[in-house]
Amino acid sequence: MSSLLFPLLILALLVPMFLGMRKQKKALAATSEMQDSLQVGDRVQTTAGLYATIASLDDDTVDLEIADGVITTWSRLVIRERVVETTETDEYDSVSEIEESAADTEIRLTKES
Repeated sequence: MSSLLFPLLILALLVPMFLGMRKQKKALAATSEMQDSLQVGDRVQTTAGLYATIASLDDDTVDLEIADGVITTWSRLVIRERVVETTETDEYDSVSEIEESAADTEIRLTKES
């Protein structure tokens, strides 16, 4: 019985490690693919949390415009993700306003107390 316990213990430790390595490889491949597909004008976020626009690209470096006329040179590897611009909508645009009468308000408040 004890001779079977050791191989099972080793197997129980190796399987999660193997699955973790596969997940990490997939994430690394996705990041590498994104970095290879960058284009001038893309909005990006760096690993330091800096949001910028790509001004130019080289094989190993990328020039990022962090403000109007302020361009800095970074390694391509620091690009974490491409940022998709979204327009913020007012939360009341999609929800119709419901008007409540004074009597309804009083009933609602007395029920909560």
